[in-house]
Amino acid sequence: MGDVLGWRCKFGVMGPSTNTVVQPDYDMMRPAGVTNHYSRIYTPNADAISNETFLAGARLIGNNTLDAVKSVMTCKPDHLVMGMSAVTFFDGAKGADAFVKQVEDVSGLKISVGSHSCTAAMNAYGGVKNISIMSPYWPAMNEQVARYFTDMGFTVKKDIAMHCPSWTGIAEVTPKQCVDAIKAIDGDDVDAIVQVGTNLSMVKLAVMAEMWLGKPVIAINTATYWHALRTMGIQDKVAGCGPLLERF
Repeated sequence: MGDVLGWRCKFGVMGPSTNTVVQPDYDMMRPAGVTNHYSRIYTPNADAISNETFLAGARLIGNNTLDAVKSVMTCKPDHLVMGMSAVTFFDGAKGADAFVKQVEDVSGLKISVGSHSCTAAMNAYGGVKNISIMSPYWPAMNEQVARYFTDMGFTVKKDIAMHCPSWTGIAEVTPKQCVDAIKAIDGDDVDAIVQVGTNLSMVKLAVMAEMWLGKPVIAINTATYWHALRTMGIQDKVAGCGPLLERF
């Protein structure tokens, strides 16, 4: 007999200990019979006051990820989900693949990560070539994100880094700030807007933005959880969280 609550699938989710958005976001998108089991990646809430300190902090999270993987494996999950996006963009497509391989080698399970999930989401929509990127990061991290998407065959037209001063500060970004960022990077030459940074609350706002812009607005938490569900063969349509979970 399987798990009485996670009888369809148990997800092991790794997220920074400072992240307060990804857990409620994933739980909001969880179908019946699927359960999410969180393992915190130890993350000091260091102040990000420069490109250098942001990158150093993000790499520290990456270095601590495997401990969280080993911890969550004790509940015998069926699939892993990475609830932190920055480390999945480092060093372009090769870096993303290397990170996935490292986790999968340790766990023996497949993992859904933000970078590849956003690529899969844009491919599901179809016709997406030119994109803009918004993030709570600093510009040096945006360069890593742009490098990854360029490696994957997309052209990055515009980007905006919101210069959040701390890891917990990302969750304090207001909807108005997000709307202003979307407007700043939109254009007739942009096929889709991609939001990265899992502690930035964008699931519901992305749905509304997609309606008013008439083009895909992909929130990374939506893309990653959608990818995890579909990878496990779970095709449930989840209302209210956008076309990825309602149509694809």
